[in-house]
Amino acid sequence: MALPSLDHTRSEAEFARAKQLIPGGVNSPARAFGGVGGNPVFIERGAEAYLYDIDGNRYVDYIGSWGPHILGHRHPLIVKSLENALLRGTSFGAPTVQESELAELIIEAVPSIERVRMVNSGTEATMSAVRLARGYTGRNVIIKFAGCYHGHVDSLLVSAGSGALTHGVPSSPGIPAGATQDTLILEYNDIEGLKAAFAARSSEIAGIILEPVVGNMGVVVPIAGFLETCRDLCTQHGSVLIFDEVMTGFRVAHGGAQQRFGVTPDLTTLGKIVGGGLPVGAYGGKKEIMDSISPVGPVYQAGTLSGNPLAMAGGLGMLTALKALDPYAELER
Repeated sequence: MALPSLDHTRSEAEFARAKQLIPGGVNSPARAFGGVGGNPVFIERGAEAYLYDIDGNRYVDYIGSWGPHILGHRHPLIVKSLENALLRGTSFGAPTVQESELAELIIEAVPSIERVRMVNSGTEATMSAVRLARGYTGRNVIIKFAGCYHGHVDSLLVSAGSGALTHGVPSSPGIPAGATQDTLILEYNDIEGLKAAFAARSSEIAGIILEPVVGNMGVVVPIAGFLETCRDLCTQHGSVLIFDEVMTGFRVAHGGAQQRFGVTPDLTTLGKIVGGGLPVGAYGGKKEIMDSISPVGPVYQAGTLSGNPLAMAGGLGMLTALKALDPYAELER
């Protein structure tokens, strides 16, 4: 069956224009389409399962904006929630009721989360969770697994997946050696290697951060006993287990990968889906750990637009819809 011939004249022109204004013509490297040998198409709108580009072509959207649109584009509950929020204003520099409402939905869905803090991206969430683990334990070393991608945090952008893997670059220029000296890289699913690391350096290890399902190196699932070993070793040695559920949260199950695999982390990072398509991130976990964050505790983290009304409205619409529709059995088909 021959592929359809699509006209991309306007997209090509807009890409040429963008390259004169924006590095590489895009604001995130994956959008450059370099890994698939093409140029990006410029999108005009989305509706349900489809995207429409500025040349009038229609595409089945298998990407869902890299995670947020599990219910498709412009779901009525999300659109209505955003419309109502926009009429009230965009940002106030003060708390809103919607922040607590979204926090309640997250805590209800993810039992390991007793307290949650909103931020603006998955990168902010993982950065903050790592800082919190170090501050809470008084230790510096973080175990990270090769191929797991945790955003563009300096200390975690080593042996990363995502765009770094696509372009064969394990880290990035501009990251000094000192930024990664306390990041210990191990192989994912290597139980014996993990045990050996704790045997040698347990008193230094603040925590483990991992994707419970590794999305950016081919959707690698944990072998039997791997997540359980991570949990047991952290419990035994007083380290913090961090699940990066930016990709898996509210997707592989309503309660994320931790619900699906039955392993409870100390901290969880979330993003993408919890904003319903708007910029958002969150991290949460045990009350005793989360209460180390300012203004309650000494570990500093802040953000002018953290918990902003539009992102909270998008998240409320999304999580309310997921709770009501419960699409997970259908997604397994």
